Amino acid sequence: MKIKRRPSSSNVHESFSDIALLMLATFIFLLVTILITSKIQETVQVPRLQKEIEALKAEVKEVEKDNNRLTSELDEMAGMGTETQIEIVLESVGLSSGAGRKDFDLFIKGLRDLPGKDIHLVVDATGSMHGASTFLVPLLRVIVIRSGKQLSALTWFSDGDAETSQGTMGEIFDSFMKGAPFIGNTETIGDAFIRAEQNGPIPGAYVLLGDEPSDDRIYYLDIPAPVFTIPIGKANPSTKYQYKTLADKTGGKLLELKFQ
Repeated sequence: MKIKRRPSSSNVHESFSDIALLMLATFIFLLVTILITSKIQETVQVPRLQKEIEALKAEVKEVEKDNNRLTSELDEMAGMGTETQIEIVLESVGLSSGAGRKDFDLFIKGLRDLPGKDIHLVVDATGSMHGASTFLVPLLRVIVIRSGKQLSALTWFSDGDAETSQGTMGEIFDSFMKGAPFIGNTETIGDAFIRAEQNGPIPGAYVLLGDEPSDDRIYYLDIPAPVFTIPIGKANPSTKYQYKTLADKTGGKLLELKFQ
């Protein structure tokens, strides 16, 4: 009779060794797969991110150019006489002569009816006003000069956000140029007047400039001073109606400025 022998211990060790090698090979395969996938993602994403960064840098440079140009224009105008400043601004927005000039003079006549000694500007800074941003500050400057009033504050509004600036006229407009976003599509005029009252002194009158009706509720009786409204650009009938209602209910007037 043959005697059966037990498997040698070397066979057991060889089996474990094979399993270990298989696990090591599997781990190496997974590691290489992860590295290849990461490399592919890096190859695709990095150039895209670089393009986005370059585009943002270009936008920032354009904004800086606009701000520097407007600041330079304000500095140059500071040393000029009032009428000279006004003529330069009117020329820049196409209102230096003809029917446009007549419309502007009529508009200014209404401005002189503002009560009190000072005014608080409330300005639309949503995306729809972006096209007007290049000449908005010079135009606001003319409005203040021709009104004969002191500028006590300026509040811009956009998408439920608002910011009030105070100080000298130059400081106020400089802060406005740097802070106003000119993005968004929600006209929060009601909230803007609440912020204006909270963050600035009560003026002789508020002057509202914008091109679209409000998207939130305006509490007319809570506004502490008359509101003189100016729908600018090609304002739609809804804007004019709401701006006139706001002016009438607060004791102000609707003032129209038509760009020819």
